[in-house]
Amino acid sequence: VQLQACGGGLVQAGGSLRLSCAASGRTFSNYVMGWFRQAPGKEREFVATISSSGRSTDYADSVKGRFTISRDNAENTVYLQMNSLKPEDTAVYSCAAVRVPAYFSGIKRHESEYEYWGQGTLVTVSS
Repeated sequence: VQLQACGGGLVQAGGSLRLSCAASGRTFSNYVMGWFRQAPGKEREFVATISSSGRSTDYADSVKGRFTISRDNAENTVYLQMNSLKPEDTAVYSCAAVRVPAYFSGIKRHESEYEYWGQGTLVTVSS
């Protein structure tokens, strides 16, 4: 599967952005999806994940209550709504996907669990 993320940009602290990640292929509903980010000089970190059905989600503590992950399986797209943005949210945000069996209803937090990665989109939050 190929992933194309977009929606990044420059925003002031307290503002909002919505990232989108479009996936190719016809079996998007068989994939757990995740968002990760990498700030300058730092390692990539987990942001959010959503189960293949969309019923389960999980977030990093640093974004809980401010970010919302969702998906539209009919449109092969996963979203990351980011509200109350802070300068420390500045990073390149990447979406990732991993195919899971039909019986798997969970989520995945670790980047090593993901098979496919998008190219990333830069989010810059000014103070």
